[in-house]
Amino acid sequence: MEFSAVLTPDSEGGYVAFNPETGTTTQGETVEEALANLSEATELYLEEFPLITYAPPAFDNFSSTQTYLRSPSFRVQKQFGL
Repeated sequence: MEFSAVLTPDSEGGYVAFNPETGTTTQGETVEEALANLSEATELYLEEFPLITYAPPAFDNFSSTQTYLRSPSFRVQKQFGL
């Protein structure tokens, strides 16, 4: 599953990274560090509050619930002032 990452330069240096799908927020000195920290924070969040999706039920199988996940990947949607 792919998640969004919104990166904003911090006024004191480094970057703030925000994931709008889960609300997780973190920071890092570099873009790479901020994204790595956001990945870890989102993974921990999802361990506690998993996202549940429901697939259309098959005629012979009605237990088609899938829970996501581990190791989220991020798609950087916006980069402000980078």
